Amino acid sequence: MTGWRLRKGDTVQIMSGKDRGKRGKILQALPSLHRVVVENLNIMTKNVRARREREKGQRIQFAAPMDLSNVQLVCGKCGQVTRPGVKEVSSKKVRICAKCHETL
Repeated sequence: MTGWRLRKGDTVQIMSGKDRGKRGKILQALPSLHRVVVENLNIMTKNVRARREREKGQRIQFAAPMDLSNVQLVCGKCGQVTRPGVKEVSSKKVRICAKCHETL
């Protein structure tokens, strides 16, 4: 599957949707669903009912998973949005920035 050069902890920029242009860190990657959870972005509200008497219901806000096609990696060196490439360094594959050619 192409596109899984993104990992937990990478900084990404949102390319479409209500949070377009914002940047955040990947908290969780869900490869089987082709989705990622980005810190403080794509915030959804969920109403939770009270489980017992005398307990209040709540509104919980959480970062919902978004499709992988809506995010793009941000290079830590040059700060630009990039598609990561792969280069072999001493028999190990490493991700590189397509624009500044630094390792990610």
